[in-house]
Amino acid sequence: MNTTEKLYLPVDGILEMFNSLTGGHHQTRITHPVLQKSAALTPVPQHPKVSDISKAGMGIIKTVKGRWRQQDKRGVPSRSSSSGNRQVSTDPLPKRSVDLLELGVTKPRNCHRIVVLGAPKVGKTNILQRFLGRDFEEQYEATTEDFHRKLFHIGGESYQIDLLDAASERNFPAKRRLSILTGDTFLLVFSLDDRESFNEVCELLDEIKAAKAKLLKSKHPARVPAVICGNKADLEAPRAVTRSEVTEILGEDVAFFETSAKDGAGLDATFRALATSGGLPDETSPSRHEIVPILTYQSLCLGQRGRRGSRPLGAPCAAMDPLARRPSFTSDLRLVLRSGSKHNKPERCQIQ
Repeated sequence: MNTTEKLYLPVDGILEMFNSLTGGHHQTRITHPVLQKSAALTPVPQHPKVSDISKAGMGIIKTVKGRWRQQDKRGVPSRSSSSGNRQVSTDPLPKRSVDLLELGVTKPRNCHRIVVLGAPKVGKTNILQRFLGRDFEEQYEATTEDFHRKLFHIGGESYQIDLLDAASERNFPAKRRLSILTGDTFLLVFSLDDRESFNEVCELLDEIKAAKAKLLKSKHPARVPAVICGNKADLEAPRAVTRSEVTEILGEDVAFFETSAKDGAGLDATFRALATSGGLPDETSPSRHEIVPILTYQSLCLGQRGRRGSRPLGAPCAAMDPLARRPSFTSDLRLVLRSGSKHNKPERCQIQ
């Protein structure tokens, strides 16, 4: 499709609507410019001047736009997005992203960021989908960058877990280093049938230790809370990496799990290990809580004017923030500088 077609095709429906409103008995008809080429040998009637139809055309356009806005307000998908035909949820949405720390309803120690790293096509996205309470997706789509925020209400306290899938940052060292410096816990994923993906995880683990040590001005590699995940355990193909090799190379104290994002094997233990590494409750594991709508979660945690609600405590629950976006790089840099200044005098952050 050429540039002209991309520019004019969206108005085909409006032109057809205009033709139908004119009654169809007039010989004058608005035709798509590209379609005129195919009818070059057929005599084409004279078009009216633009000034004669501008008012009617603009009225039709306003009507169509109004219908689109009404559908968007009701949560009905009015147009397919550029990424596919994903439908818009009909659940009511909050007016803005929910940040529990900014709202003053949780403590800084209850806000946690998990950074997911690994080679392409090892199943990182599907493991994250499982953590978010969603189903496995068979079709593979390369991840550019995904940021999710899951909010928990456990034992009368609120928790906020941000999940960053930094898959696209493997070719951007400075950006990847910033993600590493802002991470509290790390989930490193490789495929059991791909030796190169395991080698990349080993390199990533060394990079994380070195970056954290430099931030803390330590002469030795820092001990970081990381969970290693050998995915695709459901495949019948021969293993390229064995458990004994992982233990020998990474050490016996490493948290390593063989998992399958497809059938869920080993994932519950992986999520519990992530919670333990980050000092979070075990109830953050998907099997230990109930998923509720975001507005229900807000009513549970917040009363009027942003104060804590007075509802009685119930079973652990969680909600997804549908408007969550990754914080700006400026915000991340400030976060890194603050964390570094806890142990040392503030100085310019070196992410290169």
